[in-house]
Amino acid sequence: MTRPARFQSFDDPGHRKGPERLAALRAALREAGVTGFVVPRADEHQSEYVPASAERLAWLTGFTGSAGTAVVLADTAALVVDGRYTLQAPEQVDTGAIAVVPLARQTAEAWAAEALRPGDVLGYDPWLHTPDGVARLARAAEKAGATLRPLPENPVDAAWAGRPKPPAGAVVPYPTEHAGEAADAKLARIRAALAEAACDALVISDPHSLAWTFNLRGADVAHTPLALGYAILPREGRPALYLVSSDIAPELRAALAPLAEIFPRGALSDGLASFAGKRVRLDAVTGASALKSAIESAGGLADVGPDPVTAMKAVKNAAEIAGARAAHWRDGVAVTRFLAWLDRAVARGEAVTEVAAVEALEDFRAEGGLLRDVSFPTISGSGPNGAIVHYRVTHASDRRLGPGELFLIDSGAQYRDGTTDITRTVAIGTPTPEMRDRYTRVLKGHLAIGRAVFPEGTSGAQLDTLARQPLWEAGLDFDHGTGHGVGAFLSVHEGPQRIAKTGTVALQPGMILSNEPGYYRAGAYGIRIENLVLTENREVPGGERAMHGFETLTLVPYDRRLIDRALLSEAETAQVDAYHTRVRDSLGKALDGTARAWLDAATRPLGADA
Repeated sequence: MTRPARFQSFDDPGHRKGPERLAALRAALREAGVTGFVVPRADEHQSEYVPASAERLAWLTGFTGSAGTAVVLADTAALVVDGRYTLQAPEQVDTGAIAVVPLARQTAEAWAAEALRPGDVLGYDPWLHTPDGVARLARAAEKAGATLRPLPENPVDAAWAGRPKPPAGAVVPYPTEHAGEAADAKLARIRAALAEAACDALVISDPHSLAWTFNLRGADVAHTPLALGYAILPREGRPALYLVSSDIAPELRAALAPLAEIFPRGALSDGLASFAGKRVRLDAVTGASALKSAIESAGGLADVGPDPVTAMKAVKNAAEIAGARAAHWRDGVAVTRFLAWLDRAVARGEAVTEVAAVEALEDFRAEGGLLRDVSFPTISGSGPNGAIVHYRVTHASDRRLGPGELFLIDSGAQYRDGTTDITRTVAIGTPTPEMRDRYTRVLKGHLAIGRAVFPEGTSGAQLDTLARQPLWEAGLDFDHGTGHGVGAFLSVHEGPQRIAKTGTVALQPGMILSNEPGYYRAGAYGIRIENLVLTENREVPGGERAMHGFETLTLVPYDRRLIDRALLSEAETAQVDAYHTRVRDSLGKALDGTARAWLDAATRPLGADA
């Protein structure tokens, strides 16, 4: 295959940093007059994927996960990570210098409350914390008899020699044929929501909301087509955009000219100063504490609450749904071709490694000609690496897919008409009975979510148990949510919808989510099965209430070799067979030769070879 430009790097951007960088930071803290500092994995927008210039936590600690918080004091330091990273973090961090603390055991605030001493001064960057986050830190400092202090300059930046420059990617229009709704119509809906909330203006601090509202896309961060910046949207009058990049396409300027003014990011403070005496909605999830302070300093009232754009963006319109279906068909062809290639390569005894698998999958996606980027760094874990939930393969950690092992590959793509995310776990050689048992239990939970029918108003938390029950019956579980929301050529992880114990938002028709239960045996293997699903209205004959269900968007076979039919009910067997028939009928016309033969074999009825 002809190799395209790589969409992701396999270099380790910061392995096992520790004493020398901690020493540099502590020197900067002394210069700033504080005895400690909080380093979240965050940028000014609380984004999941941040520009290289905002990777402060990775630079300091070596930890490259998408969530975590370090607290650095004069003689001790800790990194708090959630259940996705409890295996990864100790591998990347110098634990002699920085203690790795599981979030399930202790929050960063609780650790700080125990480690701070009376009279200590804990510093923080007010652009990297929400008002609620600052309040939690203040309570922790008060409990210890310490003081919390915002710093005008981030001391990590002072210690970070060679820090990358901020991004400045091109900002371009997103066609209405894909967006499905013109920007002026979206603005009218947002203004109506502001009126209902008795707010005079909205500060859009989430770049995803900025992109959706004004039908624009950018290139300021990897894997998500975002333009970093803010917008101030008054209930009456012209909105103002404050963009980091000055590379704004002329056609976008022309499209926005009747609707909004465009300013450089540095002018944001002037815009915030114009709201004296006004109630200004600030997003509780992405709005920085610095924004709240600026609004209040100008004499305005910061109304911290939900960004109304978030809920609107989550419900996809007809054009976005059509784009999602097209993107998933295209992606299904590429991933199926990849799996067929992988089986052939393994059968021939080729030395396929985790990195080689990622490169091959990128090639198959790129050959379609419409791939813009991967939607996140591919998780390509063989054997024990598969047990690391958010494992990121590097050249240093790369290993060959070995016989008798499981291989987990979690990947996604950004196409102009949609965003995809899929995980498949496959057997390399002959799986053990235990592997087949665990895989089938994960599959049963996955199938239960896929066929769920539920009343209007049901939240993701109410469905989450369905995915776990088959594992619970064997005394097993997994330490991540069952599903997250997905955007429309935007973030692969989108709120507020999710299927998880914490998923309190009611699922609505038009919301796209992942369905991805898993099981992980540390040091041995990992299993995850993921499809994306679209929430839809569901007619129930004789029913008395409005009901919803899911349409499965992903079109790729499961691994029949890992399915223990004895654990499946007749209904579950029929569900798998029906899905495989749909996959074969949908993708077959786009495949030929060995790929088509592989698809036909992979989608045979489960009882065909009994």
